[in-house]
Amino acid sequence: MTDRLGELSAAGVAIWLDDLSRTRLSSGGLDQLRRERHLVGVTTNPTIFAKALSDADEYNWQLKDLAIRGVDVEEAVRMLTTYDVRWACDVMRPAYDASGGVDGRVSIEVDPRLAHETEKTVAEAGALWWLIDRPNLFIKIPATEAGLPAITAALAQGISVNVTLIFGLDRYSQVMEAFLAGLEQAKANGHDLSKIGSVASFFVSRVDTEVDKRLEKIGSEQAKALRGKAAVANARLAYERYAEVFSSDRWQALADAGAHPQRPLWASTSTKNPDYRDVIYVEELIAPGTVNTMPEPVIHAYADHGETQADTVTGAYDDARKVFADLESVGVDMSDVIAVLEREGVEKFEASWQELIDGVRKSLAAAGQGTGHPGRAAKDNARAAQQAGGNA
Repeated sequence: MTDRLGELSAAGVAIWLDDLSRTRLSSGGLDQLRRERHLVGVTTNPTIFAKALSDADEYNWQLKDLAIRGVDVEEAVRMLTTYDVRWACDVMRPAYDASGGVDGRVSIEVDPRLAHETEKTVAEAGALWWLIDRPNLFIKIPATEAGLPAITAALAQGISVNVTLIFGLDRYSQVMEAFLAGLEQAKANGHDLSKIGSVASFFVSRVDTEVDKRLEKIGSEQAKALRGKAAVANARLAYERYAEVFSSDRWQALADAGAHPQRPLWASTSTKNPDYRDVIYVEELIAPGTVNTMPEPVIHAYADHGETQADTVTGAYDDARKVFADLESVGVDMSDVIAVLEREGVEKFEASWQELIDGVRKSLAAAGQGTGHPGRAAKDNARAAQQAGGNA
């Protein structure tokens, strides 16, 4: 049988899983993907954790202990999620060692409510870094205006960073600048650059979703012909900028000191439109030195029918620029598209984080009742109910 994922890996694409749960860890499913599907990394986000904690009984024993201790809900969320990420880091450690520290990484995101607060983001990144205490950890920091200096500051402290929620080319350039500045400061601070990793998570399918919606509204045949083309074009032009930055003299000085490049990571790669090929955002974005983080169904779909070419990116820059020119000619404002996506991206993760907090609060209250100990979470619930009654 053709090993399609092996071919993809040989083409320079690191295969990461966009999912994590305690059930996946305890069942050995994550380790099986690592051993059998060329998996070399894991990404998480607030949405993934909200789903994991709502679906599984695997967390009950820890919830019971947390309830007995009377911890507040925010601490409980951190204890639950960092436990999973620490475990996943250990599962992925063989990939980390085999790649010399490049792969085998597991990501956890700072509280998305801090997306517009630089100092708090840096402090949160540091707290997660020492709490999980694994060399193959990535701390996810969003590429907001406030996130950019936080990226630099975290890297300067020797913290490995996954920059998330990148949608536009100009912001991506700023992210790479923040990365270079962070490594330069890390070097000045005496850190071993070979131990510091970073990826830049460039979101893909959401771009098509937003652009296609606008093309449908425009309604012309010329506009409709451009559906499903914006996301791949955007990512390909991002890779062009990556190639320019990481062939510069400035980068070479850091590479000579042992630094690894900040690889582009294609995120949001599941196809949202059923009319599109289910592996389009993998097949059309094959290039050396990239990461593609996929939900498990996409991994299996590629293993079944993905088609691997040596490089589907670097020879397509002119075509990508033409797509952008054509989008502009029919009235799609890509700068507005990017602004909307960044704002919505932060809002969606904030909403998922709140969903996670609400779910853990209820679970803690239930666990506290089960132990005969009310727990701080139950007290929080009672206080919230009183406040709601007073505000009714």
